[in-house]
Amino acid sequence: MGFEGRVAFITGASRGVGKTLAIALARAGCDIAVAARSTESTERLPGSIHDTARAVEAEGRRALPLRVDVRDDQQVDEAIARTVDELGRIDFLINNAGALHWRSLLETPMSRFDLVMGVNLRGAFACTRAALPYMVEAGYGHILMMSPPIVHEGAPGKIGYAISKFGMTLIAHGLAGEVRPNNVACNALWPATLIESPTTIDNELGGPAMWRKPDILADAAIAIFGKPPRSFTGKALIDEDFLRAEGVKDFTRYRCDPNTEPPRIGFQFQMEAGAV
Repeated sequence: MGFEGRVAFITGASRGVGKTLAIALARAGCDIAVAARSTESTERLPGSIHDTARAVEAEGRRALPLRVDVRDDQQVDEAIARTVDELGRIDFLINNAGALHWRSLLETPMSRFDLVMGVNLRGAFACTRAALPYMVEAGYGHILMMSPPIVHEGAPGKIGYAISKFGMTLIAHGLAGEVRPNNVACNALWPATLIESPTTIDNELGGPAMWRKPDILADAAIAIFGKPPRSFTGKALIDEDFLRAEGVKDFTRYRCDPNTEPPRIGFQFQMEAGAV
């Protein structure tokens, strides 16, 4: 599928799923605005916006590395404006940046609640609000939230985090009805299994036999973006289920352990690779 001439703005793109999305979309023909906070790779947090930009350029596409804290409205607005100024447009926005705090309500200080709400929900809202006018003006756009279907069973033990992620999905459902006439789509996407990432590795969440490669999310995102925005919007998708509906039958290439099919795991155990 070719996206030559399209531009994608991806948050949390310095490593993990965000970096994989950037490279996959570049391979499909997109120029990429690489938005994240990391400007230098460290031992604790390997990867940076410049590393991802170089990987995009290696695919023959333009890359714009942007240091962005999605909690800072001015940084968000300036990054979106600079993307349009230097790359000419924004066709795809992926709200992938994330913050993690899995604790009960009484174990969640307000500072941590503010963090997950600020990065996950408010950050996604701010980026969407900044990019949307350009999409509406162009009469085309896809916005993708990296967030799960809203299932209340996933909330116990992580209420603050669940509010922030379910809120992102609510944006997808609500915004679809607002901008469908403008040929702009907004959907949510979430993995069926744990995904190999710095976060799953650092937090010792299982091992290769329980993980899939982040490429499955990239393939799902590309398939979503390949659809007419007006006719495919307002959905909360699970990567495997969506790809099966698209005709994919063999998922062995996504395995981290080539001999083991990883188990499906509910939202209560999921973690996005953009978590900080």
